[in-house]
Parts: sequence; C-alpha cells; structure tokens
Amino acid sequence: MRQFLATESGSAGLLLIAAVAALVWSNSPVADSYDSFWNTSLSISLADWTIDHPIRYWIDEALMATFFFVIGMEVRRELSMGELTDRKRVWVAVLGGIGGMLLPALIFLGINAGSGNEHGWGIVIATDTAFLLGALAIVGPKFPTQLRVFLLTLAIVDDIVAISVIGIFYSDSIDPVAIGICLACLALIALFPRLNVWRSAAYLVVLVVLFVAAMESGVHATLAGMLAGLLVAAYPPEPKKVERAARRVRAFRQSPLPEVARTANQSVQQAVSPNERFQTMLHPITSYAIVPLFALANAGVNLGGGVLGDAITSTLTWGVVAGLVIGKTLGITTGVVVAVKSRVGELPRGIGKGQTIGGAALSGIGFTISLLIARLAYEDIETQDRAVVGIFIASILAVIVAWSIFKLAAVFRGETSASLPRFLDSPFDPERDHYLGNPDAPYVLVEYGDYECPYCGRATGMVRELRERMGDEMVYVYRHLALVDVHPHAELAAEAAEAANAQGKFWEMHVELYDHQGDLDIEDLIGYAGKLELDVDQFVEDVQSGRFSKRVQENAASGDASGAHGTPTFFVNGIRHTGAYDAISLAEELRTTRPVASTG
Repeated sequence: MRQFLATESGSAGLLLIAAVAALVWSNSPVADSYDSFWNTSLSISLADWTIDHPIRYWIDEALMATFFFVIGMEVRRELSMGELTDRKRVWVAVLGGIGGMLLPALIFLGINAGSGNEHGWGIVIATDTAFLLGALAIVGPKFPTQLRVFLLTLAIVDDIVAISVIGIFYSDSIDPVAIGICLACLALIALFPRLNVWRSAAYLVVLVVLFVAAMESGVHATLAGMLAGLLVAAYPPEPKKVERAARRVRAFRQSPLPEVARTANQSVQQAVSPNERFQTMLHPITSYAIVPLFALANAGVNLGGGVLGDAITSTLTWGVVAGLVIGKTLGITTGVVVAVKSRVGELPRGIGKGQTIGGAALSGIGFTISLLIARLAYEDIETQDRAVVGIFIASILAVIVAWSIFKLAAVFRGETSASLPRFLDSPFDPERDHYLGNPDAPYVLVEYGDYECPYCGRATGMVRELRERMGDEMVYVYRHLALVDVHPHAELAAEAAEAANAQGKFWEMHVELYDHQGDLDIEDLIGYAGKLELDVDQFVEDVQSGRFSKRVQENAASGDASGAHGTPTFFVNGIRHTGAYDAISLAEELRTTRPVASTG
C-alpha cells in the first residue's frame, strides 16, 4: 500500500507539469500545432484489416484503458486481501462515494437546467487519485497515512462508478461482433488461473485484442480496462508455493540449465498472484507516462480570443466548479456521516471529523477523468474549453478549501495527525514477554507476528542476521498478532507456542511453526510437540482447552493499541517502524532512534 501511494503521489508532479505544458503549448505562437498534432491520424493495418484514429483517440481509449486496467486490479486486490475486506470500510466508502457523486451531479444539472449543457453532468462525479494524493502530501496533516487509505478507498468507488457512467452514457453505437470479442477476452482472463495459464505474454495478447475490440465496439475502452482488471486473480502468496519456488531457484543456481530456469521462473510466477505481478510492472508506466501524456493531450485550452471571458460568464464553467468544490465536499461528508451514524460503516482509526471534511474537499480535484468526460460529452471545441476551464478552477479551489479546513481542524480540534498510533502501548516486560538477548540491552526490537503469515516467515532470517549484527546491544521481543480473518490457523499456532512455553520450549516451537507454515493443523502441532519431546498429553490439553487464548488475545490488543494492523510490524525502541525491514535498515534505525519513555 505504501509503494502504491508513493507512486501515485510522485506521479502528481509529472501530471501537473504535463498540464502546464499543455496550457503553454496551446497559448504559444505555435498554438495551432497543438490540436493539429493530437488530431494527426495514426493507423494500424494487418492484411485487409485497418484501424485508423487520431493520436488523441488512441491515448484517450487504448492508453487510458491500460490505466483503468491497473485501477481495476487495485480494486480486485483491495477486495480480496486489502482494505475492502473490512465490509464496514466498504460501506463508508460506498455511501461517501455515492453522496460525492449524486450531489455534484444535481448541483451541475440545477445550474445548467435548460442551457443545453446538461449532458456534461458526468464531469463533476470524478476524482483524480494521483492529484488527490499528491495534494494531500502538501496540504494535509503531518502524518496522513490513514486519511490516504480512506481517500484511496473512496476513489476506488468513485472510479468504478465514473467508468461505468462513461461506458453507459458516453458511448457510441454498439458493434455486436466487437462486443462479443470483448466478452470472450474477459472470459479468458477470468479462466486463466483455472487453465493454469500464468505467463504475462498470454495476458498481454488477450488485453491487446480486448482493447482493440473495445475501441471498435462503441463502448468506451476504459470500461473494458476496468472490467479486465477486476477479473485478474489476487491472492496472498501461499507458503507451499513460495517454498517450491525457492527450491527450484536453488536448483537453478546449482544447475543453470534452460529447462531448470523455465521451471524456476514458472514456479515464481505461480507463487505471486498475476494481479500483483502486473501492478508492479504496469503501475509506474501508467503513473509516470500514460496519465501525464493524457494530460498533455487534453489539458490544452487556448485562452485567447475571448475564451477565458466566455468561460467566466458560462453556466457550464460554474456548474463544474460548484459541482466539484461544493458538491464533493458536502456530498462525501453527508454520505460518511450517514454511514457512521447508522453504524453500517466506520472510518479508519485515527481520522478526525475535520480531516474527513478536508479530504472530502480535496476530492473535488477531478482532473483526469473530468477531462476525459468533458471531451466525450461535448463535440463543440468551445464548449469543451469552457468545461476544461471549470475543471482547472475547481482543482485549484479544491486544494485551497481543503488546506483551510485542515488548518482549522489542527488549530481548533487538535487534528494534527491522521495516522495509526506510533508508540508501543505495552512496554517490554522481561517477566512476561518472550525475548532473545540481553534484557538490559540499550536497544529493543519488538515484533508483532503471525505464524501463518509468509512475510513473517521470511522475516525470521532477517531477525537472525540482525541479532548477529547487534550482539548484546539488542534484545529481540516476539508478540502474537494472529490475523484470523486471512490466516485461519494462526491463533491456534500462537496458543501452541504458549503451550510449549509452559514446558520451557517456546523458541523451539517458534522455529518449528515458522519452518512449517503450511502445516498448522492440530495434528501437525501435536507432531511438533512430540518432536520437541514435550509432555504431549499436557500440550494437547492446554491447546484444546484454550488455556492460553487470553494471553494471545492480550498480545493482539496491545498490537492494535500500538497501531500494528498487519504482520510483521516492528517497533524500534518503542516507535513503530515503517518501510523496509531488512537487517541493515533496522540496525541503523535501532542505533539512531532515541528510546521512548514507555519502553522502560
């Protein structure tokens, strides 16, 4: 999630540069070349088949379909293993998103009733995720992590509806043959995992056919991109598949033969979901190339010849401004309040009421999708220009209004941070905690872990390296944070570790559990107890009676109070660590972070 947000925020700068460049170009002495260049015909021919469109059309359809393919994959990932697995988070985003689309559309239609511009109501329902997160980093609270997550979730709902609106209300006449090809391609993408098709090349071929067919179908290709992204499978790495991939990679190291390389590569591809592989590959391309290129091709408005004056006096311009700035702020806020008050939804922990309103105001930056819909809604260039001017004004005002709200919330409500707690709630206690090393060491590393989490399993090697590097200067503490929603055996494994601890062999059982993450049923745990020469009868009684369940739950409660919502989460000298958790990074942070008083 941090990588995704960082990429989106970083792309906002390029997006702004591209938009300014488009304005400069379209108002320069060579302004005529702006539209003539983007309207230059670009064709692809194969035998007797030819597809011919202007460059701008290829960008708005094919390239933006790729952008929304990435958005669709992010939605699928969040639904399968991310923020949207918490249904209360889903409902607060859904109701906030609905309010943030209905009210802006109603305001726009009210201002433009009878003007002939009503067809552009879709312009004001959109939010530009890249600009939104980039602006949040500048004008938002000091630690905006939770607010970022909420706004991203809100933007996901917004994107789904916005692309559906484009596909339904802003499409041309339908070509049934092309639609049939699109449906066949979507079916193939959905079936690929069951057909054991994992190669990126297979997906690429189908996506190219899908996008070309969608461009000829009459339905906007961005809808096809979003649907395709939603169908790409997302799942957490399975420990058995990860271990199999590691074995085959080791085999390639010993025997670097083409056939061994092929099987190793295939195992690695199967261990990581195609969703995450494609996001890693395509997200930088869409953020740093496609979206800025779209802005360069669509943000240019020649403000000379009275265009700016006409826009300032146009109901279309002010309908866009009022819809995005006022409508988004009030609509999202109302939807969130309804969700929270009715208890069907809840905001992420750490977000204040004032920050919620500020985030809603910032959602009035509709830039990318708003520009796309403006070009689709109106054929007349002058009408398009008035809408684009409104989008520019709204984006600037949205940032100013949001900045003002964030400042007021900080001054009058003390809402200076929108992140999870950063400090360890329960100090290290040598009498109660499980630890390795010198309990009086100057540096303390606390890990909240889950025995079924593959990332925790991989972190065990890092911990060993770190302990060797730090020696007696560091004490390592392990606490349980069983993520039972995604790891059904984790809590039982944690109780087994505590049962082994009652017989003096916590760390031995700890190693066994991480060495066999895919085998954590009760029969497996009993086998490990026998291997460690425990009193098996007593072990079974302790585990099955739930004798240590309270201890495991207390660890989880302290983790939650400390802001540990995922595993592994490390606390360095009592302060929650963010970013990479390799031995070198943690060793440096341990030596440079001043211990907080609560760590004892």
